[in-house]
Amino acid sequence: MTWAGEGKMTLTESQPSDLLKIKVNFVKPFEGSSDTEFAFKPAGDQTAVTWSMHGHNHSFIQEAFCLVMNGKKMIGDDMEKGLAQLKTVAESGKSASDN
Repeated sequence: MTWAGEGKMTLTESQPSDLLKIKVNFVKPFEGSSDTEFAFKPAGDQTAVTWSMHGHNHSFIQEAFCLVMNGKKMIGDDMEKGLAQLKTVAESGKSASDN
Protein backbone atom coordinates (compact mmCIF):
# COMPACT_ATOMS: atom_id res chain seq x y z
CA MET A 1 0.00 0.00 0.00
CA THR A 2 1.27 3.48 -0.82
CA TRP A 3 -0.19 6.87 -0.01
CA ALA A 4 0.25 10.27 -1.66
CA GLY A 5 3.75 9.35 -2.80
CA GLU A 6 4.95 9.83 0.78
CA GLY A 7 5.39 6.26 1.95
CA LYS A 8 4.74 2.58 1.55
CA MET A 9 3.53 -0.25 3.79
CA THR A 10 4.37 -3.91 3.17
CA LEU A 11 2.89 -6.86 5.07
CA THR A 12 5.90 -8.94 6.15
CA GLU A 13 4.30 -11.58 8.38
CA SER A 14 0.81 -12.83 9.15
CA GLN A 15 -0.14 -15.35 11.81
CA PRO A 16 -3.97 -15.43 11.74
CA SER A 17 -5.54 -14.52 15.10
CA ASP A 18 -2.09 -13.83 16.64
CA LEU A 19 0.15 -11.38 14.83
CA LEU A 20 0.59 -9.02 11.87
CA LYS A 21 3.93 -7.41 11.01
CA ILE A 22 4.20 -4.51 8.60
CA LYS A 23 7.27 -2.65 7.29
CA VAL A 24 6.51 1.06 6.87
CA ASN A 25 8.83 3.19 4.71
CA PHE A 26 8.39 6.95 4.99
CA VAL A 27 9.40 9.46 2.32
CA LYS A 28 8.00 12.75 3.69
CA PRO A 29 8.52 14.72 5.84
CA PHE A 30 11.66 12.61 6.50
CA GLU A 31 12.93 9.39 5.01
CA GLY A 32 13.01 6.44 7.38
CA SER A 33 11.41 3.15 8.16
CA SER A 34 9.68 1.40 11.01
CA ASP A 35 8.55 -2.07 11.88
CA THR A 36 4.93 -2.13 12.96
CA GLU A 37 3.32 -5.00 14.81
CA PHE A 38 -0.25 -5.84 15.76
CA ALA A 39 -0.42 -8.55 18.42
CA PHE A 40 -3.77 -10.16 19.30
CA LYS A 41 -4.38 -11.97 22.61
CA PRO A 42 -7.63 -13.49 23.89
CA ALA A 43 -9.06 -11.56 26.86
CA GLY A 44 -12.22 -13.33 28.02
CA ASP A 45 -14.84 -12.85 25.33
CA GLN A 46 -12.81 -10.05 23.73
CA THR A 47 -9.40 -9.65 22.10
CA ALA A 48 -6.66 -7.38 23.41
CA VAL A 49 -4.78 -5.64 20.58
CA THR A 50 -1.30 -4.22 21.02
CA TRP A 51 -0.01 -1.91 18.28
CA SER A 52 3.69 -1.09 18.39
CA MET A 53 6.13 0.72 16.12
CA HIS A 54 9.92 0.63 16.20
CA GLY A 55 11.72 3.17 14.02
CA HIS A 56 15.03 2.92 12.20
CA ASN A 57 17.57 5.32 10.73
CA HIS A 58 16.60 8.41 12.70
CA SER A 59 18.87 11.38 12.10
CA PHE A 60 19.56 14.16 14.58
CA ILE A 61 17.14 16.41 12.65
CA GLN A 62 14.38 13.79 12.83
CA GLU A 63 14.91 13.37 16.57
CA ALA A 64 14.81 17.15 17.06
CA PHE A 65 11.63 17.40 14.97
CA CYS A 66 9.95 14.73 17.11
CA LEU A 67 10.95 16.54 20.30
CA VAL A 68 9.69 19.93 19.10
CA MET A 69 6.52 18.59 17.45
CA ASN A 70 5.83 15.97 20.16
CA GLY A 71 6.09 13.08 17.70
CA LYS A 72 4.90 10.49 20.23
CA LYS A 73 1.67 12.43 20.80
CA MET A 74 1.16 12.94 17.05
CA ILE A 75 1.53 9.24 16.22
CA GLY A 76 -0.13 8.16 19.47
CA ASP A 77 -3.32 10.04 18.57
CA ASP A 78 -3.37 8.32 15.16
CA MET A 79 -2.79 4.93 16.81
CA GLU A 80 -5.69 5.49 19.23
CA LYS A 81 -7.95 6.51 16.33
CA GLY A 82 -6.86 3.46 14.30
CA LEU A 83 -7.48 1.08 17.21
CA ALA A 84 -10.95 2.59 17.75
CA GLN A 85 -11.74 2.07 14.04
CA LEU A 86 -10.44 -1.51 14.24
CA LYS A 87 -12.73 -2.14 17.22
CA THR A 88 -15.74 -0.73 15.35
CA VAL A 89 -15.09 -2.91 12.29
CA ALA A 90 -14.39 -6.03 14.38
CA GLU A 91 -17.56 -5.62 16.44
CA SER A 92 -19.73 -4.93 13.39
CA GLY A 93 -19.01 -8.37 11.91
CA LYS A 94 -18.31 -6.76 8.53
CA SER A 95 -15.03 -6.61 6.65
CA ALA A 96 -13.32 -3.23 6.24
CA SER A 97 -14.25 -3.25 2.52
CA ASP A 98 -17.95 -3.51 3.44
CA ASN A 99 -17.88 -0.12 5.19
